[in-house]
Amino acid sequence: MILFKHPKDITTFIVNQSIERNSIGFVPTMGALHNGHISLIQTARAENELVIASIFVNPTQFTEQSDFEKYPSSIEADIFNLEKAGCDMLFLPTVADMYPNGSLPSRQYDLGRLDSILEAEFRPGHFQGVCQVVQRLLDIVAPGKLYLGQKDFQQCMVLKKMISLLDIDTSIIICPTQRETDGLAMSSRNSRLTPAEREKATYLFRAMQSIQEKLREGDLAQLQRNAQEILTKQGFKVEYVAIANAHTLEIIQNWDGKSALVALVAAYINEVRLIDNLLLNPPLQ
Repeated sequence: MILFKHPKDITTFIVNQSIERNSIGFVPTMGALHNGHISLIQTARAENELVIASIFVNPTQFTEQSDFEKYPSSIEADIFNLEKAGCDMLFLPTVADMYPNGSLPSRQYDLGRLDSILEAEFRPGHFQGVCQVVQRLLDIVAPGKLYLGQKDFQQCMVLKKMISLLDIDTSIIICPTQRETDGLAMSSRNSRLTPAEREKATYLFRAMQSIQEKLREGDLAQLQRNAQEILTKQGFKVEYVAIANAHTLEIIQNWDGKSALVALVAAYINEVRLIDNLLLNPPLQ
């Protein structure tokens, strides 16, 4: 695996390889890699001639400075695991490399209601920061395919919207959420949980399963309240439990029994914020 730190160097190398854009698979990360990230690399490896990963903890997408400062780092282990998974190139830039003109946004992305609901409501400015860094990464790497995990469901929809708005010639491949054997979604933030918090964290998945098991046509409010109560009883500070259209993220109060639904949850265990989602009925197409 070849490591690059400067945008111009990696761009020049890719151009000199004369590899077709549609044969480049790209996996952007913020490091502290787990098997969910590695599964993205493996999927990209199976579908592309060249696989590129990036590790960059992007300051512009953190609402709280303390959250940015506490974000876990394990760069040596990350490099080892990327090599083992068959990654060809790693892009490891600094903030100055990514934002040579400063990190203040140079544009506002018109994301519509995706920039005001759920994650966006509780993390104002978050998705503008995500779009800012991903646009910059796509300009540098120019991949044919961008691999993302379903765990960040709303973020996947936001990046699809951004790519459409800017007419970027990159396809988004959304890969299933990878879970521990007890159902907890793999996340870099899990490393910040104490053993007791880690045990309680499984209730995020259980709460969503409770919605799935009792899903029926009609009013969904009671299902949502029951799931929130499961979390509250375990000591979570719940930000939202929502049931939404899986294609538009429109919050659904009364279900027609046909449209694809997704349950989404965000909650704190003490100081650690966790998110998760679960497709409730037919698979997302």
